[in-house]
Formats: sequence, C-alpha cells, structure tokens
Amino acid sequence: MILSVAVSLAIVLGLAIFDRYSFQRLLLADTLVIGLSAAVARGRLRFGPAVRPVTWTALLPVAIVLIGLWRFFPSSEYIIGGKDPGTYMNEGVQIAQRGAIVLRDPVVASVPPFARNLFFPSYGRTDYHSLRFMGFFIQDPETGSVVGQFPHLFPASIAIGYGVDGLTGARSAVGVWAILGLLAVYFAATRLAGRAAGAAAAMLLSLHVITVWFAKYPNAEMTMQAVLFAALLANARAHVDDDPFFAPVAGFLLGLLLFLRFDVVLGIVGVAAGLVLEALRGRRARGSFIVAFVVVAAAASIYLLGPMRAYASAPILFFRTLPLWECVALAAIVVAGVAAVALSWRVPAAMTQIAGWVPVGIVVGTSLLAVYALFFRHQVGKLAEHDASALRTFTYLYLTLPVLIAALIGLALLARRFFRDPALISTIVIFSTFVFYKIRIVPYHFWMTRRFLPVILPGALIFASAAALTGVAIPRTLSGKIRAALRVLFILLVAAYYLRVSRPVIDHVEYAGLIPKLEQLARTIRDDDLVVAESRDTNSDIHVLALPLAYIYARNVLVLYQARPDKAALASFLEWARTRYRRVLFIGGGGTDLLSHRYGLRPIASERFQVPEYDAPLNAFPRFVRQKEFEYGLYEFTAAEPLDQDAPFDLDVGLGDDLYVVRFHAKEVSEGRTFRWTGATSYVSVTHLLPSNHEITLWLNDGGRPPAAGPARITVFLQGQMLGSALIERGFRPYAFAIPGDLAARAAASDDPAELRLVTSTWNPHQVLGTSDDRNVGVMVDRVAVR
Repeated sequence: MILSVAVSLAIVLGLAIFDRYSFQRLLLADTLVIGLSAAVARGRLRFGPAVRPVTWTALLPVAIVLIGLWRFFPSSEYIIGGKDPGTYMNEGVQIAQRGAIVLRDPVVASVPPFARNLFFPSYGRTDYHSLRFMGFFIQDPETGSVVGQFPHLFPASIAIGYGVDGLTGARSAVGVWAILGLLAVYFAATRLAGRAAGAAAAMLLSLHVITVWFAKYPNAEMTMQAVLFAALLANARAHVDDDPFFAPVAGFLLGLLLFLRFDVVLGIVGVAAGLVLEALRGRRARGSFIVAFVVVAAAASIYLLGPMRAYASAPILFFRTLPLWECVALAAIVVAGVAAVALSWRVPAAMTQIAGWVPVGIVVGTSLLAVYALFFRHQVGKLAEHDASALRTFTYLYLTLPVLIAALIGLALLARRFFRDPALISTIVIFSTFVFYKIRIVPYHFWMTRRFLPVILPGALIFASAAALTGVAIPRTLSGKIRAALRVLFILLVAAYYLRVSRPVIDHVEYAGLIPKLEQLARTIRDDDLVVAESRDTNSDIHVLALPLAYIYARNVLVLYQARPDKAALASFLEWARTRYRRVLFIGGGGTDLLSHRYGLRPIASERFQVPEYDAPLNAFPRFVRQKEFEYGLYEFTAAEPLDQDAPFDLDVGLGDDLYVVRFHAKEVSEGRTFRWTGATSYVSVTHLLPSNHEITLWLNDGGRPPAAGPARITVFLQGQMLGSALIERGFRPYAFAIPGDLAARAAASDDPAELRLVTSTWNPHQVLGTSDDRNVGVMVDRVAVR
C-alpha cells in the first residue's frame, strides 16, 4: 500500500515540478506503471504455493483500519492561512488546480512597480522577494512566481484527495495518512517484537490523544510516520531477511522523505547507523539500496536548492550556527562510522565483537539520559524551560510514567534481538535523543507534541508493549493464566487511560463550519473583482481568509503590507486597478488606517461568526473548546465624495467603525453599548475636523479593572500633540480633552483624516485573574465625538 502511494506521490511531484500535473495524467501514469510492472513480471505476479495460508491474524490490520476510520474522521476545516496546516492545504489544492509547485500568480504579476510596496515590498533576500501570504513566498514579482513554504510531498497527497473528492477529499488526506501510519507501525513492530506487541502498540497509538488530534489536523508528521516506518520495514527485509526486492524500495522511500520535512534526516541517519552496525557483523548494504537512495536524494537536493531554496535556507543556517562542540561531536560520529566500516574489512572478528556490545551501550546510555532528563535536567542559563523539561512534559502529560518505565525495560529486552532490526531501534533512539535535547518549537500544546508524533510516541509504545507482553516484571510463581491476564491487564489499563484522555477531541472538528462561511464570502466576490485584504499587522485575523479566497476559491486578492498604508500610493493604485477590475473591494475587521479624502468607501456587507478552536495553552495540557471569532466588513472603493461640513464627527465605536480604528481589539457589547478595548497604543481616524472645533470627548470605562492590575490611565494625542491624560473609572463616562486652536486649524488643513492616538496602561486578565482571556487590554471605548 505504501509503495503504491509513494509511486503516485512521486508522479505528482514529477509532473508538478514541470507544471504538468493533472488528476487525469496521474491516473494515466499509474496505469502505465501497472502495465509496465505486469510486462516486466511476465504475468508472474502471484506468490504461488510459497505463500502462507490466511489465518485469523489477518483480521488485526483490518481492525486497525476500522479503528482509524472511527477515530480520525471527519477532518479539520483548517484551510485558512496563518499557520502550517493552512499552508499545507492551500499548497495541495494549488497543485490540483494549477498543476504546478511554483505558481504563476497573475495578480502578483499585474501589480505595477510603483504599488508593490503597498502589498509585497522586497525583503532584500536572495532566496525570495517577499511574502504573498503567510506561508507563500514571491520569488519574482515580474513573472508572479510564488511557491509554498513547505516541501510538497504531503501537499501532493492533498492534491490527490482533491482530485478524488474535492475539498472534502483534500481534508481527508491526513486521516488516510494516519491509518497508513498505524499499519506501518504494526507491521514494523510485529517483525521486531512479535504480533501481539505490534498489535498492542498500534492499538495504543490509535487511542492516544496526540494521534487523534493530528489525524484530523493537516500536518506532515503523519506522512513521516507512515513512510518512515514502511522504509524501516523494507530496510529490514532487504538487509536482515536478505530479500533483494526490498532494497531499492527502502532506498526509494528514504529518499522520497526528503521531499517532506528536513528532520527526516534523523531517520536517514538512523538507517545509516543500522547499516554501519550490520557492516560490523559482515553484512553489506545492497547496491540497489544505495543507488535508489542516491538517485532520489539527488533529485531532492536539486528541488530543495532550486524552487525550495527559501525552505532550505533555515536548515543551512542551523548547521552554520551550531556550537563548536556540537560540530566536533557530529564530525567525530561520522568519522567513527566510516572507520568502523573500513575496519570491518580488515579485522572482522574484532569488529563483530565490538558490534555485540553496541546494544548494551545503547540501553545503558538511553536509560542514563532518561533518568537525567526526567529528574535532574532543569532550566539554567540559555537552556529554555520547555527544552529542559521536554521528557517530563512528554511523560507526565502524554505517555505516563509506567509506560516510560515499561518502554525502557522493553528496549533492554529487545536489545537481545537488536540485530533483527538495528535500524528501527537506532532510529527511535536517535530521534528521542535529538528531540528531547532541543524541541525547537514554540511550546504551545498540542502544537509542541508534533515533535513526538512520527517516531518517539510509536517507538515508546512498541518498546512498552514488548515489555508488558513479555511479563518480565510478573513473579514466575504465579500460574501461566494469571501471568497472561496481568500482561493483558497492563495494556488494557493504559488503553483505558488513553481513551479517556482523548475523548474530548474525538468529536471535535477544528474550525467546523468555516468552509461554508468562506464559500458564502467567495460568492459575494466576482471573478473580475479585486479584493484588498487588511494587513497582517493588525489585531484582527481577517487576513488569514485571504489565502483560501485566492488559492482555493480563485478570487483576485492582495494583502496590504502595513496597517497604515501610504494613502497617496494607494489612491494611485486604485486609479490603476479600476481600469483592470470591475470593482476594487476591501475586507477588514477594524485595524487599518484606510480613510482618505482621495477616495471613498461604500459598505457592501458585514459578517460576524465563530468557529470552534481547541485550547492551546503554553506549557500546559489543552483543556476545552473555545470559540474563535471572525468579524469583518466588506467595502467597495469609490470615487472621492465631498464632506458635509456641517456634520460633526461622532463615532459610535463597535458599530460600523472598521475603517476608523487601528490597534483596537474586536467589537463587543456591554450594558447595551457597543465598544472596543484599546491596546497599549490605539488610533482613531478623525475624518471631519474643522478649525472651529475645540474639544474631543471620549466615553470610556475601565472595564472593572482589579486593583492588582494598576490604575487605568489614558493619554490622548491629536496629530502627535498631547491633549491631556486622565484616570478612567468604572462605568461609561465622558472624558473631554481641549483642542488648541492652532492644532485644530492645522489638522483641518490636512488632506487626510486627523490621527487621534490613545496611549493606555494595559493589563492581562489571564495573568491577573486566571481567566481564559489572554489579551493585553486597556480601557473600553464606546464613543468618540468632536465639538
């Protein structure tokens, strides 16, 4: 199954690199591969009498598939931008829709040079020009070439899913990978530790909260788990079981992983370590394995240093900035491996004896490191707290201490059959050592647990299941039936615990209902409209909707670079855009300084909706579902309209104010009033100010600020000149600030709205009161009026 999927993915990548992918071409290529295989085999595709008869154990992988279907669907509706999942989804859909890895984006190419700084100014880098959306890099603004941030192996599977069943199929790709991962772990574990241990490990893995969460959440780790464990199994079949067919399969799968993520290098190093240890015992790596891996790895190198050079720059920088002692240690390991292989030719007996002690060294070293990391490693100096406590976090929040102890015992037991699959054990140990040494990820949960998912969690469960079902800790004085029952009881108790912990996320669908809302928005926008979306530099998340609008629903979208764009340049761009598009629209949630006397804005629609988003605390286990709110207004840019000189400026904050406020929090309602919280520095665009105006009045409320948060003080500036400050009390009250006559005259003469700046002392309700509100808020603003 993995081999079939891998061949299809290689075809997708090959076609997409040359801008030739389509689902029909994939089906044709798969048919040709099948026909060629049949022709080469001359019809001899059956095992014949050598095959073993089917037994009841064939039901075990069937059961694993059924468990996955039960627990891993429906998939998340995470198709928006802003984080890795949305990037993966949009990369995959773009391969399906445009047939290419490097996109030719006509909207980017059409933007005139004078207006590029409004949307994608040059970052001055050699690997890419600027950002198109978060997760997508513009390589050349002249041609409009854009490439996704991440390698395309996982997105290639999303493209296949899209071809099968549209967006629903694309979303389901990660769940399919999760099921393939369970099967790969089951078969690899069965070969090393026995069928019972393999089945137990796969079952526990399917019940675990990390697996359940990421099986519904677009990520490349699920793909890594499936392909890497399949590669390890193929490697063992080739180099231990001496089956030549699997040698090029193992090399092909390992090389293909380089199109997935950079940290797959640890898996390649694990296999290399296993082959070196095999060489010490007189077994050489098969030439077909080496050739297959080198060919695919060479293609991956061209891909990573070519279209994916922006992605490759991060690992290159990582190696360049390694501390000297780490560089020396890595070099010493490589030299030792090469020397060991060379000496195995000259003094085979001595090297075989040394190889026999390697499993003992691995068990002792791993156990000592585990004890140190669990009990003695603490934050000090430059060592981050989440790195220092990585093993404790994994153990106490996710694995449990009994399972960790069982895993160390299982590692010791399996060391006796170490050379049945040295690459599998060395890969698990290498991943664990590197990840627990440095997590290299922001420690939000479940986000951080991605690091444990592909190898460490399944590896620990394989070892623990082997220990439990061996019954090494059970007194031999007990009868055989009691001993067998106790072995199974341990597995069942762990399974019951994992089942209970994962129950809250089973029925949770991240961002459920988001897709219908996006489809509704996309229907409002025509193919010949241009949408200008608010900047990423705002307190709103509306900019994340721009990515799927452009790369899933094929609308013309540009994202402003700044929350306060150059209005003269914007006016010139709008004049140009009206010659190319039927309408130029703006979508935003209140955070862009956009108003100007050079053009007008007419409201078209507004929307406010919520989607479920699971808790994501820092260094803590997620607890509940919260609601992520999206609120936006859709406006059409129009010609400039004359102002009513007799109408005073009077803004009801929280009601139709999206274009007037910058750096405020989302709209809310309290005591029958609409309002917004200020941030540390917030702005209001005063569009109508006359020389005769002498006072600005703000209706403010401290929001019930507790004494521990300190006083609520606000300082008010107009056009950069301070008008005064005040201590804000509980309840909405008017606070008036005088405008000097010369300042009013100067502000009234400006071509653009006057800037009202509010500087406020802020507090964090989560830190002060322990609530779920983690915003830094100032005071409530209900109304702003100029007299």
